[in-house]
Amino acid sequence: MHGHWQLQEAKQHFSELIRSVETEGPQVVTRHGEEVAVVVDIAEYRRLRGAGSDFKRFLRSSPDFDLLEIDRSEIPARIVDLGESE
Repeated sequence: MHGHWQLQEAKQHFSELIRSVETEGPQVVTRHGEEVAVVVDIAEYRRLRGAGSDFKRFLRSSPDFDLLEIDRSEIPARIVDLGESE
């Protein structure tokens, strides 16, 4: 069956497993009939993981909001009664 490898077979034919990943895409490895791993191409792994773009870098790449000209009314949107309770 293409795309599925028993663990023992994957270990014995590792080079072939890697070639299959490169030519056919992700390969599933099973142990005792249960899927336990997927071998994927490094480019696909990096794409899925989001390599090269961490959250801090993303935030730092945002525009400088101090440069935006935003006009806001000085009038509050609603009046809040802060009546003193006794």
